[in-house]
Amino acid sequence: MTPYLFTSQRLGFRNWTLDDLEILAEINTDDDVMEFFPFKPSKEDTRAFIIRMQEMYVEKGFCYFAVDLLNNAELIGFIGLCEQTYLEKPSPFVDIGWRLKKSIWNKGYATEGAKACLGFGFNTIGLDKIYSVAPAINIKSELIMKKIGMQQIETFEHPKLLHDERLKYCVLYEKEKGY
Repeated sequence: MTPYLFTSQRLGFRNWTLDDLEILAEINTDDDVMEFFPFKPSKEDTRAFIIRMQEMYVEKGFCYFAVDLLNNAELIGFIGLCEQTYLEKPSPFVDIGWRLKKSIWNKGYATEGAKACLGFGFNTIGLDKIYSVAPAINIKSELIMKKIGMQQIETFEHPKLLHDERLKYCVLYEKEKGY
């Protein structure tokens, strides 16, 4: 059994292993999962992501965590925290994000996991603020941001998506510790 860094009612959060590559690569090729991203990561991109998350966890104590269902240890994607530097202000900032396989959508896992990651970020890591970013057309992610108590602070043109008319306008949400 994999020792989890922390758990929620139904989910276990852990660092990545390269054994996760095949499942995450499959998630990354799903058209519906990747609808609001500018491209689908290749298998090599996915391997680089896993290695980057492993290194971030060692360096920062957090990452976009591999997330398993506790009842069967099935990897369902990621939910977690990642340091970002692409905005002028705030910069750097810690982003909360998620990517889950389509077969488990609409069961509350993203909301449950995001709440657990907020708690981990505030109470274990000691963060004062956590942000979340999504293209303005990604209503599903924005709904999760609202469900976990985040507040929209602005709409902006994402500097990494300026070439993509469909995705470049993004929303920025924030949650402060204790609110």
